[in-house]
This record gives sequence, structure tokens and C-alpha cells, in this order.
Amino acid sequence: MLKGFRAFISRGNMIDLAVGVIIGAAFTGIVDSLTKDIITPILGHLGGQPDFSAIKPFGIGVGNFINAVISFLIKAAGLYFLIVLPFNRFTKRLAAPPTTSEALLAEIRDTLQNRLPAPTAAPAGPDGIR
Repeated sequence: MLKGFRAFISRGNMIDLAVGVIIGAAFTGIVDSLTKDIITPILGHLGGQPDFSAIKPFGIGVGNFINAVISFLIKAAGLYFLIVLPFNRFTKRLAAPPTTSEALLAEIRDTLQNRLPAPTAAPAGPDGIR
């Protein structure tokens, strides 16, 4: 029983998940501070109101929803531009380009495929057998 649990815990995926959750929690604190302390006041200066939670038409807390949407968009943009985009660029650089001989062989193969007619079935003999 403990052996199976130990195998489950020591899996690479489980450790990656744990690291991701911890880093995500730390990143959330940074982005929340960026949103509340920097971007929201800038929006307040541009729009005249830094916090939208006071907007409550008919007693419905629409302002809190607006704050949550703005916070989500800022977090999503930060995640994309600071993590996803650089990671995609990094993985493209790591991808090995084909060697010259591989590229030439692929070109020769493609040229031959385009020049040769498609194989056809052998004509049937007098007894109808191919």
C-alpha cells in the first residue's frame, strides 16, 4: 500500500503539478498587486473611477463583476506575454532544424513523387486473373 503511494507521489507529473500550483499562487499575488496598485489607479485616472465596486444598478453588484473581469484580463495578458509567448519562442529555438542532407532527400522525394505517374493495377489476363 505504501509502495503504491510512494510511486504515485514520486511521479514526474505530480511533482510538476505541485510546482505549478506553488508558482501559480506566487504569480497570483504579483499580478493582484499589479492590478490593484498600478493598473487600476491608472484606469481610474483615465476613466475617473479607480474602483468599480461602487457601481450597483438596482442593487446588483455589477461593479464587482467589472473589477473581476478587468483583473482576469490583466492576469491572462500577463500570463500570455510573460510565460506562454517566451516559452513558445524558446521551444522553437530548441527544435532542431533538418540537416542539409535531410532537406535535400525530402526535396528529391517530393520531386520524384510529383514526376512519376501513380501506380496502376496490372491489366487482367485472358482468364480474368490479374
